[in-house]
Amino acid sequence: MSAEEASLRPERILDLSERLSVVAGQKIGEISTVNRAAKMLAINALIVAARAGEAGKGFAIVAEEFKKISTQIDEVAGALESQVRADLDELTAIGGAILSHLRGQRLADLALNAIEIIDRNLYERTCDVRWWATDSAVVDCAMAPSREAADYASQRLKVILDAYTVYLDLWICDAAGRVIASGRPDKYRGVQGASVANASWFQEALRTKTGDDFAVADIARQRLLDEAPVATYATAIREGGQSRGKVIGVLGVHFDWRPQAQAIVDGVRMTDEEKSRSRVLLLDQNHRVLAASDGQGVLTDSFKLDTSHGTMGSYAQGDRTIGYALTPGYETYKGLGWYGCLVQRQAVDTPLPAAVERKADNVLRLKA
Repeated sequence: MSAEEASLRPERILDLSERLSVVAGQKIGEISTVNRAAKMLAINALIVAARAGEAGKGFAIVAEEFKKISTQIDEVAGALESQVRADLDELTAIGGAILSHLRGQRLADLALNAIEIIDRNLYERTCDVRWWATDSAVVDCAMAPSREAADYASQRLKVILDAYTVYLDLWICDAAGRVIASGRPDKYRGVQGASVANASWFQEALRTKTGDDFAVADIARQRLLDEAPVATYATAIREGGQSRGKVIGVLGVHFDWRPQAQAIVDGVRMTDEEKSRSRVLLLDQNHRVLAASDGQGVLTDSFKLDTSHGTMGSYAQGDRTIGYALTPGYETYKGLGWYGCLVQRQAVDTPLPAAVERKADNVLRLKA
């Protein structure tokens, strides 16, 4: 960071406020010290004038006036210290609040960016599943299941998987919920022939009204895919591949959640120093941790997020600032009510002043 950039940092408000406070205190102290010396001189002058008797009366009057002036200087210095101190405290509090707001706003913006990236990614998954469900090999396999049709469909699914590395597997299911073809039968040997009839994504896909509709399940570990966490998207396979054709099966695509989500939370743009004191999270609609930059609590823990500041906001909590943003969705994908969230501890070398800490609950809870 250049010297010019450093001088424009918001933290400079607090730096300058603290420096002014120190300088003002020092200078007022110096005035008081000089004035005390002047008072002593006035007192000594009065003593000398008294000893001089009649000859010292004129000098005594001057010394007395000097003593009064010194008293007035004391009063002015005291009033100055009181007023300057009050103004500097207020400046520090306001500067700290502004700084905290800027920090919180930035964290909320970064949270929004993270959730938008994942939503754009998942929007593409909704496009993929609806497109591939019209592939002739997929439709033929669901329409007239046979060993030959399943083998050919599996080959087609493998070609897709080789090109789209974000997927763990693709499944063609018949209308009863039995997996009749998959893209990686050699790797996931228990998939073909397994029943997914009770899976929410399968049941919802069966109920879709047209080929433009799709179903999505919450992030969950898939037993048939070696307990890997997946985002599953599905849609009905329809007769003739037509948008309003008769439902003859379901295509389910399993997005490889862990590496894709981890790349997003790890890729939030922060300095290495900021990353060392920050935690980036993706949370579901119930604030369950879907991804975390520190890898902790994924799919097992929940984060207590205060969303009372609206769909996007920030707030202070002890020595942490928390910024968050609710998914806005992307194109035709409405999102699942997920949140991007950043939790950042204060930098050790830039603590907020005590005046700001006291007002944290009232001043720093600013809507981003």
